[in-house]
Amino acid sequence: MSQARLIPVEELFANPLFSGASISSDGERIAYLAPVDERTQVWVRGVDEGHDDAVCVTHDTRRGIKTFYWTDDPRWLLYLQDTDGDELWHLYRVDLSAPDRPAVDLTPLEPGRRVTGVEMPKTLPGTALVTMNPRGDFVDVYRVDIATGETTLHLESPDATGNYFVGASGAVYYRLLSPVDDAWEFYAVDGDESRLICRLDGPTYPLGPYPCQVTPDGAGLLLGMYPDGSDELALIRVDGRTGGQTVVAAREGRQLCALAGLAPAMPPAALFSRGTGEVIAARFVGDRPSVEVVDPAYTEILAQLASLSDGVIATASSDAAGRRWLVTFTHDVEPGRTYLYDAETGEGRLLFEAFPQLAREDLAPVTAVHLTARDGRPLHAFLTLPTGVDPTGLPLVLHVHGGPWIHDFWSFHATTQFLANRGYAVLQVNFRGSGGYGRAHTLAAVREFAGAMHDDLIDACDWAVKEGYADPTRLGIYGGSYGGYSALVGVTVTPDRFAAAVDYCGISDLPNFIRTWSVHHGRMRANTWDAYCGNVDDPADLKELLARSPITMVDRITTPLLVAQGAQDIRVVQAEADNIVEALRARGVPVEYLLAEDEGHGFANPENNVRSSPPWSATSPRTSAAGAPTDRPRQTASSRRKPPDWRPQSSA
Repeated sequence: MSQARLIPVEELFANPLFSGASISSDGERIAYLAPVDERTQVWVRGVDEGHDDAVCVTHDTRRGIKTFYWTDDPRWLLYLQDTDGDELWHLYRVDLSAPDRPAVDLTPLEPGRRVTGVEMPKTLPGTALVTMNPRGDFVDVYRVDIATGETTLHLESPDATGNYFVGASGAVYYRLLSPVDDAWEFYAVDGDESRLICRLDGPTYPLGPYPCQVTPDGAGLLLGMYPDGSDELALIRVDGRTGGQTVVAAREGRQLCALAGLAPAMPPAALFSRGTGEVIAARFVGDRPSVEVVDPAYTEILAQLASLSDGVIATASSDAAGRRWLVTFTHDVEPGRTYLYDAETGEGRLLFEAFPQLAREDLAPVTAVHLTARDGRPLHAFLTLPTGVDPTGLPLVLHVHGGPWIHDFWSFHATTQFLANRGYAVLQVNFRGSGGYGRAHTLAAVREFAGAMHDDLIDACDWAVKEGYADPTRLGIYGGSYGGYSALVGVTVTPDRFAAAVDYCGISDLPNFIRTWSVHHGRMRANTWDAYCGNVDDPADLKELLARSPITMVDRITTPLLVAQGAQDIRVVQAEADNIVEALRARGVPVEYLLAEDEGHGFANPENNVRSSPPWSATSPRTSAAGAPTDRPRQTASSRRKPPDWRPQSSA
């Protein structure tokens, strides 16, 4: 049994060499992301050209760009950018005929304002419809002339808890958080008139239903919903005139995958035709995700695309004619491959790899496992075991996802692979409150923060010990956002359970966290933190919130702890980290604090991800990626040194 190569930390947490590819409407050009000096930029090249022929069209040296848009004019490309992760997004224009010119900010908003959505309707050529909040609490829609930058108010929001949805046809709908009972209400908008077409229970959809978008004909909405009291999330079309509901995609015993509604970088719930805008396939949750054909006309195309990899289709998009397709895959040990498929010739080829330095044989397979919580609730989890190591009595890291309403799934995760490569077993549990496993599973988290939600994690650790995978004296807990809160709960509620912990942008004080939510995110409070934890303005609820906050139990912490935090985080503010660290240092408890001044809620820059890798793991000196292809981005190379041959021994 041979052990895998010890992968340098810089290789696992490097920016993808290529990612985010999108084909132009005419199928002649590809835009994609590739790093320059460790910051991802947008590049454009001909569909049959290589990276050496590509042109870098953006030049942001502070933070990598992640989101960009083709326009209907071949001269212009648009992208979104914030400042150091503060989520105050602006929309910028790039002139592809003069890519060295500085980008133009089409939304020069005042400090504290942001762009929240961009649509380029076919009915308004040369125009972007941009949702943003120049009026502070109110999110309005503006028409922006892409060529001139001229901005005109298109729709003014009547309520601070609502927002508009604009479709490619120009049709508009409005979503409102009901002030009466915290339900989601959806209205069709016709001039100055609006009519209620759909009403959904708020806490069942903590951040609102996803997908939530206008149908291509403008005559209705596509919503991820639980139809007719079902426990299974399905894709539903709601008629904009009558409110009638039609099932577009559903699968018995499976949930529509709504991850991208909470974490936009995740695979989307549905795939759409570039030409018609109609749904062609939908994604469902399972031990492995599955993509189910909705439009039979695309059965053969999707089968051909699926044959390019033994993973699961993540994204698939084409030119307007449906000839040339770009497809990516979800995979546990073959991450970030993008393929180009020509439907006319039937030929497909690997376009590029995001992480060519990561060999499949060096990565650890991810396996779905099933266990039962102490109260009988079924729990779905994923176990990653180090390769080439006897899988018994291992140090184990409980890797807790954020949200808490997202869910883990079969995929590649850099932190999980890093730990497995260092000899750890890694367990990811979809505890109650996680999405993807039904309405009842999500709602079972109501008032169970630091309660049954934590019990689920402890029960999963007990399962791993009982099955022989884990050494009970060498358990670690790691997580970000809600997962960071969970790590702190782990070392306060169960202080003797874990040998090490990492809190990555996590909550330490629930009342302070709720009170410091930004206005933009605060409109979601009623259906999320108020419903699931308690209303901070209610004295009885406040007492309960404090009782479930790690900061009030800080005297129980004796476990070695790493806290990592972005100074620009507007979701979990820096005080959440500062307060827990200061309290521990005052008691002389070991705590390492990594504060990144140029990051927000989660680190984007590779150097910060390298710094914040779990403290119980040895890291190598800074190196460049090994085995890079000839078709690779031009970026600054750093020194290469051999990492130490280190494996965990006596403690987690």
